[in-house]
Amino acid sequence: MKSWTKCAAALLCIGCLSGCDRDSQAVPAEFQGDGEMVVYCPHPLEFINPIVSEFEEQTGIKVEVCTGGTGDLLKMVEEKKEPRCDIFWGGSLSTTMAKSELFEPYISKNEPMIQEDYRNKEGNLTRFTDVPSILMVNTNLAGDISIEGYEDLLKPELCGKIAMCDPSTSSSAFEHLINMLYAMGGGDPEAGWDYVEAFCRNLDGKLLQRSDQVYQGVAEGRYTVGLTFEEGAAHFIASGYPVRPVYMKEGVISKPDVVCIIKGSERLQEAKQFVDFVTGRDAQTVISESLGRRSVRTDVNEPEYLLDKQAIHIIYDDEAVVKESKMEWLNRFSEIFQDTLD
Repeated sequence: MKSWTKCAAALLCIGCLSGCDRDSQAVPAEFQGDGEMVVYCPHPLEFINPIVSEFEEQTGIKVEVCTGGTGDLLKMVEEKKEPRCDIFWGGSLSTTMAKSELFEPYISKNEPMIQEDYRNKEGNLTRFTDVPSILMVNTNLAGDISIEGYEDLLKPELCGKIAMCDPSTSSSAFEHLINMLYAMGGGDPEAGWDYVEAFCRNLDGKLLQRSDQVYQGVAEGRYTVGLTFEEGAAHFIASGYPVRPVYMKEGVISKPDVVCIIKGSERLQEAKQFVDFVTGRDAQTVISESLGRRSVRTDVNEPEYLLDKQAIHIIYDDEAVVKESKMEWLNRFSEIFQDTLD
């Protein structure tokens, strides 16, 4: 393993890369790429920086990173906003698959080492990490309230104390919407909407706009529980915050996120190098050992500090149904939430 393992483990590279916004908002209009490879990425900065810094050092390729919510960044790609994107790194498969026409065909040289379930079957959606949806609980605020799954989020004592992001702007929130529909519908997403209505009422009018507001809000004591992804909680647990992860007893969908090349990229060869780098064994090992994510490679072990996946009640969605229903589900969720404000 290369020397950068220690750097990542200590999270020494936490300063902003050029173009990064500390609040994970979309890049301002005046930002320009200045001839460097541009990456749009919804990941937290403490995850982005060690990987991109090492990529730059090893390849000599300079990278500009624009951060923001997955939905906002995809819209920037569609509208060809500046700086023009070369790599879209992050965002769940459910969200990015619906926009697959934006991505250039490319099969990474690492594809033979990717777990069979996470192979790039479409030809332009390279899986990057395996990301279970979880609940994140502030143990100080929760006290004696038992929170073990979605059903517990309907408890009156949690009304207004739940952090949930708008699923139209956050891929992690959309994954939770999918997860709750399948989990609370007993495998039939249509049967899960009664739960969604009750859940939205217990949000008490609070719906966040960025996924980082969920895990940061819970860690910093603004919310008792949040609907997030595994890495969001892992970082704060490792840092000693009074939080714990909850793998929903009703079932957890663990969906990969992706790294994709934007169609028409003027830096195609550099972009291919980036995809190969982040799916390579060295990068994936650091991601697993130090950065709170599960690798998609067959030759990288699960993180020892995360719950063994065999111990999680894993359930599955129907990718074709999710892709076809995405806009309908987002609109339906929005209407239900808006009705709770009346």
